[in-house]
Amino acid sequence: MGARTKVEGVPAPFTRAVEEVERAVARPELELGQMPAPQRIAPFAHAITADVIVADTEVGTGRFILLHDPAGNDAWNGTFRCVTFARADIEHEMAIDPLITQVGWSWLTDALGDAGAEHTNTAGSITVVRSEGFGAMAEDESDAQIEVRASWTPHGGLDAHASAWMELLGKLAGLPPLAPGVVPLTRRRTSR
Repeated sequence: MGARTKVEGVPAPFTRAVEEVERAVARPELELGQMPAPQRIAPFAHAITADVIVADTEVGTGRFILLHDPAGNDAWNGTFRCVTFARADIEHEMAIDPLITQVGWSWLTDALGDAGAEHTNTAGSITVVRSEGFGAMAEDESDAQIEVRASWTPHGGLDAHASAWMELLGKLAGLPPLAPGVVPLTRRRTSR
């Protein structure tokens, strides 16, 4: 558990929710870790990170934050909120596609649906960044990235929501879907 979850007086629903998040199984290309949770957004928070590693190269990264306010939050329309950030390298040709932001958003909503992660109040943005060198940097390779920032109010088991976030990371990084019936190996979580 993150540092914010070890204090006395932690509500039992939040403790259970963190345990559910920790039960989510990652695909083998993801290296999971923990990070300090934000301090000011909600009374209780838990945060995990993941890097997508392919052939010893990081091709994507992200974080998943679970927020809890026992008194509820009108903006969330609930007592829990999932917040995610995910970024991955993409092909330059993908970055110039005018529909890439809509496709990026569909990767999030599809991942939530495929995981059975019931939710409401979804909000977010998709950013695509391209860079190309000029002058003395003209010979550097151009690169592009897609970035998803989103939040939603979860319903049901939180492991499904963490799994959806991990699936989103895989989609952004261009990983092929796991074949039905294939169980990914569990990766060790590391502290960051």
